[in-house]
Amino acid sequence: MKKILLVLLSLTLTASLLQAAAFEKDAKFRTTKVHISSEKPIGTGSNTFILDITQAGKVPQGAKVSVKAFMPAMPGMPAMKSKANAKDLGNGKYEVTVNVAMGGTWQFHIFITPTEGKKSRVKTSMNF
Repeated sequence: MKKILLVLLSLTLTASLLQAAAFEKDAKFRTTKVHISSEKPIGTGSNTFILDITQAGKVPQGAKVSVKAFMPAMPGMPAMKSKANAKDLGNGKYEVTVNVAMGGTWQFHIFITPTEGKKSRVKTSMNF
């Protein structure tokens, strides 16, 4: 009986871990495109994202990238936000760690300041 219970428990845990998929999303504003990905599913606390950025079909070199994740205030709950500067990994890829305080729909704004040209802001949302 104990062995059957142990087998059922391990099968349940394996099935739940297989369903936990990584996060991927594409966002766009005019000619700026950002592919947002994470190796792990989004959850409460620190989440690390890889931002793959192209502007007018080209990879920005040496751009400064920052991210603001926020949840607006709701009745009985104050607004929450997290800001972070992204680390340049080269070839248009940036890594950023953002802290989200609770589950729900979060607004995700990506600010891109290239060495030449116009500053861009790409907006999207994520729900978990």
